[in-house]
Amino acid sequence: MNSRQSHLTVWRWVLAGAAASATFLHAEEARFAKPVVLPNREVALGFTASNGTVYRIDTSKTLTSWLSMVSFPVAGGGIQHTDTAAPFASHSFYLAQQLTGSNLLTGDHLPTASGDVVIHPVNHASFALGWSNKVIYVDPANNSFAGLPKADLILFTHEHGDHFNQPALAGLTNTGAKVCATLKVYSLLSASLRSLTTALTHGASTNFFGIQIEAMPAYNLTSAFHSKGTNNNGYVLTIGGKRLYVPGDTEDTPEMRGLTNIDVAFLPMNQPYTMTVSQGVSAVNAFLPKIVYPFHYQPSTVTTDLNRFKQQVASNGVTEVRLRKWY
Repeated sequence: MNSRQSHLTVWRWVLAGAAASATFLHAEEARFAKPVVLPNREVALGFTASNGTVYRIDTSKTLTSWLSMVSFPVAGGGIQHTDTAAPFASHSFYLAQQLTGSNLLTGDHLPTASGDVVIHPVNHASFALGWSNKVIYVDPANNSFAGLPKADLILFTHEHGDHFNQPALAGLTNTGAKVCATLKVYSLLSASLRSLTTALTHGASTNFFGIQIEAMPAYNLTSAFHSKGTNNNGYVLTIGGKRLYVPGDTEDTPEMRGLTNIDVAFLPMNQPYTMTVSQGVSAVNAFLPKIVYPFHYQPSTVTTDLNRFKQQVASNGVTEVRLRKWY
């Protein structure tokens, strides 16, 4: 991914005590609308640019050191993005850079010691990660990955149809791609895909492309949809020194609640298959990930459930909740 600093607009937002305000700092050519500080101290950013371009917004506290925050393709003349990390900082500067290149993976950026991890929601339980010129697909179960860069690594948490669909894999992988899966998924794969696959049981680990993968249990406590003995997997990925928790279908098990030093967690919330909102909040408050993405939920109750989850998690003062488009 290449970048160029083109038509930059830099904004600063300041938090002083209980009152927050957004202040214009400098612009060579305006592309941001004036930032709006929301009642919860998050900052709503409006950005305009030419359709078909790709931009990244970076953030800084000093104007000398910048961290990537989010990248996006521009459609409809602009983009709206909310900086949900803003309440954890006394002030922030924002800078936009146009990215060049083709077939770029865009999304939230997680800075690591070895380059950014790009987090790209796809649908329901499926998402893509990009890091160090490698692309990881998690539970690709439909054709929503069409148009994204092909995968170098695929993770399957279990065999249910909203997580695993073998025909959907056609054409999704690069040469030399690897697959990590449960024993059950392994048994369902074609011979050609089995040759690429490492089956991980709970407690086992492997490493591909510098990405450490640890398998852990994923199961229900209050129903039998994902019973404890079926060897469904969750995964902890270590990428560039950052730890990401991929849960699979699970409730707030002791293994989840005992996790430590998690930078990013994805949490499913659709009882009776996974967790209730209350279970999700309790789990987050137990293992305190720095960032959490609720996903794998009921679209029909999305507004009520996600807002309640976010409001309740906010009280721990540690975890940033990122609500993204999964449906």
